[in-house]
Amino acid sequence: MHEPTLSIDLNSDLGEGFGRWELGDDDALLSIVTSANVACGFHAGDPSIMRRVCRTAVERGVAIGAQVGYRDLAGFGRRFIEVPPDILADEIVYQIGALDAFARLAGSQVAYVKPHGALYNAIVHHEDHAGAVVAAVRAYDPALPVLGLPGSVWLRLASEAGLTTVAECFADRAYTPEGTLVPRSHPGAVLHDPEEIARRTVQMARGEPIKAVDGSLLVVRARSVCVHGDSPGAVETARAVRETLVAHGVTPAPFVEPR
Repeated sequence: MHEPTLSIDLNSDLGEGFGRWELGDDDALLSIVTSANVACGFHAGDPSIMRRVCRTAVERGVAIGAQVGYRDLAGFGRRFIEVPPDILADEIVYQIGALDAFARLAGSQVAYVKPHGALYNAIVHHEDHAGAVVAAVRAYDPALPVLGLPGSVWLRLASEAGLTTVAECFADRAYTPEGTLVPRSHPGAVLHDPEEIARRTVQMARGEPIKAVDGSLLVVRARSVCVHGDSPGAVETARAVRETLVAHGVTPAPFVEPR
């Protein structure tokens, strides 16, 4: 008998420059990843960057996702913002719509939604903000899948609202024993060794345990793995992850077909 075919999506945060400020190598990463979380202008990104990334993503057959966040250009969206839920929902709709316009100009559409940074971490537990993001996605297009941390309030509320939920793991981030991400302000929160990152990604793709930050074993089940585009050596790391997955019989493939 043949072993079942394993596949996993590779996603990366792209389009995170602003004006003359450039961050990451979007063009190189779009030849490696299968889904692109494109910044929508609130934490990073601008209209020209969105247009360019969407056009290249379509050319490469990469799914376009709206990477939505708090209105925080100065802090790169990594600061919690105490914003009323109804206003947050409007801001999420605004961001999805902005990116969708450029995706459509490129001949595609936004295919999914992924929160960014502080918003991503807040809605692991923050009911009001998680509910606001859910309401925004439902209002814009209830067919859009949403990406998030397994076990989060965000994915629970999204599922209860009838949205398609996709669990995500992180190739280069350390985990707590509870399965949440170690805050970036803590030592060892971000991994840097491409071989270690690639090896650990294969373990997660296979449903095998990895080591949490305290040395305990943790199983992270996910359909998509994030390889960060703004870390030093991001392209080399992403390439090592993809090549190692393929070498171990795991096929990189988008969790949703480009629209």
